[in-house]
Amino acid sequence: MTETSQTNTTQGKRINIPVFVISGGFIALFCLAALINLDALSRAVDWSFNIAATYFGLYWQFLLLATFLIGLLLCVLPGGRAIMGNIAKPEFTTFQWGSMIMCTLLAGGGVFWAAGEPIAHFLSSPPLFGAESGTPEAVTPAIAQSFMHWGFLAWAILGSLTTIMLMHYHYEKGLPLAPRTLLYPVFGDKAIHGPIGIIADAASIIAVVAGTVGPIGFLGLQVSYGLAELFGIPNVFATQFAVIGGLVAIYTISAMTGLSRGIQFLSKLNVILASVLLVFVLLAGPTGFIFSTFFTGFTSYIAHFFDMALYRGDAGVFGAPGWLGWWTVFFWGWFMGYGPLMAMFIARVSRGRSIRSIIIMLSIIAPIVTNFWFTIVGGTGIAMELAEPGVVSSAFEGFNLPAALLAITSNLPMGFLVSLLFLILTTIFVATTGDSMSYMIASVMSRDETPSVPVRVFWGIAMGVMAIILISVGSGGVSKLQSFIVVTAVPVSLLLLPSLWDALRITLAKGKKD
Repeated sequence: MTETSQTNTTQGKRINIPVFVISGGFIALFCLAALINLDALSRAVDWSFNIAATYFGLYWQFLLLATFLIGLLLCVLPGGRAIMGNIAKPEFTTFQWGSMIMCTLLAGGGVFWAAGEPIAHFLSSPPLFGAESGTPEAVTPAIAQSFMHWGFLAWAILGSLTTIMLMHYHYEKGLPLAPRTLLYPVFGDKAIHGPIGIIADAASIIAVVAGTVGPIGFLGLQVSYGLAELFGIPNVFATQFAVIGGLVAIYTISAMTGLSRGIQFLSKLNVILASVLLVFVLLAGPTGFIFSTFFTGFTSYIAHFFDMALYRGDAGVFGAPGWLGWWTVFFWGWFMGYGPLMAMFIARVSRGRSIRSIIIMLSIIAPIVTNFWFTIVGGTGIAMELAEPGVVSSAFEGFNLPAALLAITSNLPMGFLVSLLFLILTTIFVATTGDSMSYMIASVMSRDETPSVPVRVFWGIAMGVMAIILISVGSGGVSKLQSFIVVTAVPVSLLLLPSLWDALRITLAKGKKD
């Protein structure tokens, strides 16, 4: 056997071929369908979206709420002090660790949704509150509803309980650091070596690709729009192509260098730039309004926490999704889709941390920071709209998220520079998700602790190519992928269910050992 054939054989053994074929093939078919007949694909996605939102929405609401509450319980149990990951000292400093965690969920929403969602709820008050839209009375409900969608429940489902499970089974029991391991408490070895595990891994990859390609595609559209507004560069497909190409190059190189170099560097850079812009907007914007809105919004969020978490409106148990489907259920589906691979990522960077510290960082600290960020960006937009009606809402008309952001930033002191920096920040935010998810997708498919570099590169480029294909048929292609996220969340949400009892079992067992 030649050296080349030996290398190919080894590489083949290192890559999980069935998972690669199922996930890669499904994604290729989705892009092909968008190119052949986008209207037919849209109808199929809309039908699937309605089915998923109607029949799984209530289950998802209970799943997220239970995940958060059980996580809080683990913090106060004696076993919560247990150090996970089979090492005594953390690999990363607290700042490095927190930066990598913060830059994951925020990538999809930390900038454009922070500008768009509060103003959307202000202009059309959430039905639970019933405030008169566009008035001062609508401010607190708008902020509180945004907090619900990007707060405790959203962050908890990204890996609080599932991270504990994966760290226990992988670092202490030697099972794979992969989504299939989440089913081990139910199916045992069949989940690790059988077709159930292959389906679990492939479904998780498809959900993450759908959840990541959407932001990549929207970034191309959004930055292209921003460049046209700021510099007069034509907002055409060539510009969008160049933006996505540059983004793919950044996050692919970062993923190639691994967790301790590129991914960590981008995350730190992102947190520093976000902090600088946060302080600037806080001081240059309506400072008093931001602080008062944050505290009143957070108070309302806590007071109506269970009402918002379990709100069904006219939907009933199995009813038409309506507002609930296009807001809460959509976000829950998006975040759940990231759940298994995000838990893998957090498990990988959290070695040497206690159960308590992992849950507090993920389920409490990160949500509060996110909520404050939303108040600074979105609250500034609401203050501008109250002072001068139409200054933000006119640009936002048609749910134009990038236009809302630029309307806010351009009305601040040094508006041109601030707008440019926000575009850069958004690009780095999406890059941090692109690199971490490329790395984790490769990890699922690789049989080694460190995933194959060619596989990392392949998935980094593949997600960029998919985004380019979808925006080539118009923004509707990316929009349909965003809706499809809710569909992919159906099988993934079933993977997350065992964590409700097994993370508690693991923590109780560790408490008995102490």
